[in-house]
Amino acid sequence: MRSEDTEFVGGPLDGRVLPIMVSLFNGVPKVYRVPVPAHGDEPARTLLYDRAKVYNAKGRMRWRYEYRAPEDAVR
Repeated sequence: MRSEDTEFVGGPLDGRVLPIMVSLFNGVPKVYRVPVPAHGDEPARTLLYDRAKVYNAKGRMRWRYEYRAPEDAVR
């Protein structure tokens, strides 16, 4: 499988570009889950990022992930 550099917007990964594995048709997963281990008094949790379309200046579509706030998160 190949990967594509994908931008993250919002949340702790804001501004980062990470390689995400893509399917045969250049699709990335609809939801990207980032497990965060427990640290001190904070319990373990999972950060959720939803896939969103963006278009560059030439009109080509690309994927990026947008942070889903914890109150909107479904466990």
